[in-house]
Amino acid sequence: MADSQNAVEAVVIPAAPGRPEEYDAATRAALDHIDHQAVRTVADGRPERTRKGYAQDWASWTKFCAESGVPLLAVTPGTLVMFVEWLWTQPGWKKGTFTAPSTIDRRISGTVVSARADHGMRLEDGIARLARNRLKQLVKEMEEKGETRGRGQAPPLLVDHLVSISAACPDNLMGIRDRALVLMHFAVAGREHELASTRVRDYADAPGGIQADLRVSKVRPRVVPVPYGSRLSICPVRAWQAWKEAACLDDPDGYAWRRLHSRWHTVMEGGLQPESIGDVITRAGERAGIEIRFTGHSPRRGLATSSRLKGHDQIVIAKQGGWAPHSKVLAGYLEVVDQWEDNALLGVL
Repeated sequence: MADSQNAVEAVVIPAAPGRPEEYDAATRAALDHIDHQAVRTVADGRPERTRKGYAQDWASWTKFCAESGVPLLAVTPGTLVMFVEWLWTQPGWKKGTFTAPSTIDRRISGTVVSARADHGMRLEDGIARLARNRLKQLVKEMEEKGETRGRGQAPPLLVDHLVSISAACPDNLMGIRDRALVLMHFAVAGREHELASTRVRDYADAPGGIQADLRVSKVRPRVVPVPYGSRLSICPVRAWQAWKEAACLDDPDGYAWRRLHSRWHTVMEGGLQPESIGDVITRAGERAGIEIRFTGHSPRRGLATSSRLKGHDQIVIAKQGGWAPHSKVLAGYLEVVDQWEDNALLGVL
C-alpha cells in the first residue's frame, strides 16, 4: 500500500483555553467594559420612579461624603455604618422630625445599587449587612425610649370606606373619575405608579368583568382579573365603564386615568402622575368626611385586609396584588387580621 495509506494521520489537539487569570490587560479591560454595559442596560430598564429614587439615595450619600470627608466611591461596610448614623440625625419629611428607619434602609439599598450600576464598583455580597444591623440597634433604642419616626404604615381603605367615598363623589367628570380610580385601585391592590402607567387597552372586557394588565411595575408585571361587584355603587367594572364612556376614552393607547383641566374640568390628553393618584385617594376620603387620612398605598393595604377578613389565603391575595407569595410586608398586613381570628384567648375567657 502507498506510504500515504500506511501513514498514521496526525491528531490535532486543540490548545487549552486560557484561564481568566492569564488574560492580558486589553482583554480584562474589554470584559470589564462589557460587564459595566450589561449592568447599565439593566439599570436603564428600571421604572422611572425607581431610577429617581436611586438618584435621590446617591445624592444623599454624596452629601454625607462631603460632610464627613469619606471618598465618594469608598462604599464599604464601615462607611455604610457611618452613613446610617449620619442619616439618623437628618431631618425628616416634616419640620421637627427625623429620617424614618424605612427611608434609611432604602438609602442604603439605593447607594449600593448606584455604586454597582452607575460607577462600576465590584462590591461584595452582603456589604450592607453591618449597616442594617446598626439600623436595627438604633430602632430598638428609639422604641425603648418611646419615640416614633416617619409617617407610619398607610391606613387600610376598607369596603365600608369605599361605600362612603363612592356616595360622596359628585355627578360630574371628576366624581366619575375619582370613583372609578379608587375602586380600581382597591380591586387590583395597585401601586400608584402601576395605575398611572395604564392605558385604555390595559382594561380589557372579559365575560366575568375586566382583565387589568398592569404592565409597568417595580416588582413584576401582572394581569389581574377584576370581577363584577355584587353592589352597583362600588363595582369597579361598572365604574370603569362609566368613566371610559363619560371621558370618551376612544384611543386604546391613551392614558386610562386622565388629568382634568383646572378651569374647564375637561379631559386632557396627559395622564395622572403617581403622586396625583395618591392625591385623588386622599381627597376622596376627605370628601366623604372620613377622619382617617388615606394615602396612595391605602387601597392596596385595604384589599389585603378586606380579603383576609373574608378568609382568603395569603397566596391568593399575593397574586392579586403582585406581592411575593411569602412577602413579609403582606404577612404583616394579614397578621393584623389574624391576631383576632386566631387568638390564644379565644374560647379561654
